[in-house]
Amino acid sequence: MPLPQFTFVLGGAASGKSSFAESICFQSTKERVYIATAQAFDDEMRAKVSAHQTQRGSDWLTIEAPLDIEDAILGRTEGEIVLLDCATLWLTNVLLSKQDASAAADVLLAAVAACPAQIIVVSNEVGHGIVPDNALARQFRNAQGRLNQSLAAQADLVVNVIAGLPQILKGDKDMLT
Repeated sequence: MPLPQFTFVLGGAASGKSSFAESICFQSTKERVYIATAQAFDDEMRAKVSAHQTQRGSDWLTIEAPLDIEDAILGRTEGEIVLLDCATLWLTNVLLSKQDASAAADVLLAAVAACPAQIIVVSNEVGHGIVPDNALARQFRNAQGRLNQSLAAQADLVVNVIAGLPQILKGDKDMLT
């Protein structure tokens, strides 16, 4: 069975979700496109970005889209497989830029639905922790939870990655073979 149009991969921090999503892309014969949402403001983040680039290899088209995700997604073609990594950092950027998170999420969801390429969206599951102690963190957690629920509802295949192990939450496990 071929890979579905829209796959949603989520998991906790350092769970292996990005590596798993990349492995799906490596199985495809389509041109690989990486939509990067991270912004590297310090040495640690620059090292993380560099490690991800090395892991992927040089045969990916990389589009940096920390905020303006719509054009990055809608500019793709049927002959591509797109990995958007990650919705969590994108939403963080949206909130820190004081944009309307709900409206921005609607734009993201519409772009994913209209994307002509196969698309994989990676996101962090943020609902397993304690209630944050400040308003911005609570706003982020709630917005991320709503976004993840909307992405999962729209996706053909939803995979949760824990300790590097993928668990199919929605869709047919044969979609990954």
